[in-house]
Amino acid sequence: MNQAKPKVLIIYTGGTIGMIKDPETGQLKSFDFNHIYKHVPEIHRLNVELSTFSFEEPIDSSEMNPVYWVQIAQTVRDNYDKYNGFVILHGSDTMAFSASALSFMLQGLKKPVIFTGSQLPIGTIRTDGKENLITAIEIAADKDPQGQPYVQEVAVYFEYSLYRGNRSSKISANQFEAFSSPNYPELARAGVNIEYATDRLFRSKLSELVYQPNLSSRVGLLKIYPGFPIEAYRSLFDRAQTDAIVLETFGAGNAPSNEVFRGLIQEYINEGGIALNITQCSSGAVQQGKYETSSFFSKVGVVSGNDLTTEAALTKLMFLLENCATKEEVVKKLAQDLCGEMRMK
Repeated sequence: MNQAKPKVLIIYTGGTIGMIKDPETGQLKSFDFNHIYKHVPEIHRLNVELSTFSFEEPIDSSEMNPVYWVQIAQTVRDNYDKYNGFVILHGSDTMAFSASALSFMLQGLKKPVIFTGSQLPIGTIRTDGKENLITAIEIAADKDPQGQPYVQEVAVYFEYSLYRGNRSSKISANQFEAFSSPNYPELARAGVNIEYATDRLFRSKLSELVYQPNLSSRVGLLKIYPGFPIEAYRSLFDRAQTDAIVLETFGAGNAPSNEVFRGLIQEYINEGGIALNITQCSSGAVQQGKYETSSFFSKVGVVSGNDLTTEAALTKLMFLLENCATKEEVVKKLAQDLCGEMRMK
């Protein structure tokens, strides 16, 4: 008896992968993803039933924002019961932000939501887009020996590696190996076969999908650097403008012991603001209080972001500020691992 083909929905938001060259003008333009088989005929050989959904207007990666995150997450939620998995085609520049955001907005996933894209347009001979797309579809349709999806989370697939979405960052603008997951190993490696690291795959304790689309835009980001002009950033600590600030600090969470800077942070927290401390290093974690220069943070109530990426830190705050009743609840959940975004000590 033939088993039904797994159903995968491709959600095309925009990005380089969906571009082809106009033979008359030589310019890149988006193509209709409903005609995907024409451009990627290899998909015919996959044992998968494909459907496509495209944004009315393709979104350039640099134009991505929370409004579009809600549209993507809503599309997954609305079609969740109809498909075995989802592939989201997205510009690579902001892909890690979008994947992180969706991991918080769609908790309790029992199906794969795979982000992918490319560095070269899919209409280019040397494109990385075809392999990325084909393998992302395979992963979205794949099941373990018990008949359950291997992947039950939001992930990023790029150049033979599958990464947890809220652990990933774009690291290269010109290499096919554009992404990395410095604080968490890859979930799968695509070679002759797709080899899953089953002990690393996330499994939610929630019994069903919980869709929470509300996100706050009142989150700031300050990257500390030697000699930064503190007065120039004073407005960032204005509670009328922001409810939370991510501080990208040195090394294990250190910052200069400038009294004006410390005063701004303390006043901001006293007025109800939240400050989250993450390291600007590509790997490693904040160890707040390990050095004297970070002990002040612990004293005034700055929250340690542990090993969160910048993308996960920002989107987690956006999510929590809109889905928690009190500041105390936000602070408590910042220290918790909600969907695999941070290690627990």
